[in-house]
Amino acid sequence: MKWRLIPLFAAPGRVQMAIDRWLLEQHSSGSHPSTLRFYTWSPAAISLGYHQHKYPEAWQHLTWQGQLVDLVRRPTGGRAVLHQGELTYAVVTSGLNGSRTQVYQKLCDFLIQGWRSLGIELHYGTAGRGYIDHPNCFGTATSADLVLANGTKLIGSAQLFSQGAVLQHGSIRLEPDTELFAEVFGTKAEPIALPMAIRGECLTVMVAEALMKAATSCFDMQFEVQPLSPLEWAAIESMQIKYGSGKKK
Repeated sequence: MKWRLIPLFAAPGRVQMAIDRWLLEQHSSGSHPSTLRFYTWSPAAISLGYHQHKYPEAWQHLTWQGQLVDLVRRPTGGRAVLHQGELTYAVVTSGLNGSRTQVYQKLCDFLIQGWRSLGIELHYGTAGRGYIDHPNCFGTATSADLVLANGTKLIGSAQLFSQGAVLQHGSIRLEPDTELFAEVFGTKAEPIALPMAIRGECLTVMVAEALMKAATSCFDMQFEVQPLSPLEWAAIESMQIKYGSGKKK
């Protein structure tokens, strides 16, 4: 079985969310294969869960490195995520049976295996639905999230289902700016103790490559690397207009 792999690239949050939504719609209609991609957000952004309507007004005026921090709504649920110093993954596929939590765990297997290959063991969080009262996605870890041995949350994920297909995307914390994190959430970001071997300027590429390799084993497939075409970009732009992704309210 062949999946599409879209190469890693940075773009504004409204663009990245439109791509994920477009991929889900295309796959659920049967016109696009299962897809894996990794991406970063430029400029830095805060993404809000689809149903998250309350957040501090100050978030609309935050800046980082001279640029306004974007405020973007995700098509998926969950709480707010700061997208800076992190890597985001997105999986779009179908044919998975079980509850939402079971689907989460099936799709998280490649994350666990990939990080294990880098020398880090991850486990599922244990928090209950108390997360709905917490504005910060990384302030608590549910059974759908992956944490380090000391309980620090490394990966927070969210889902959206459509006609038997699922979009699961999530933020992987790597090297967040602690001052920006504190300004957003009013609390210090827990440091991530990464092995020396995977630190440095190529960190996002190294992590993405490890996770891609793990995915081929977990999903029993091969990747066809295929960037987005001009026609696909045009369709995604239309989707941004349709849903108004990324516009501050």
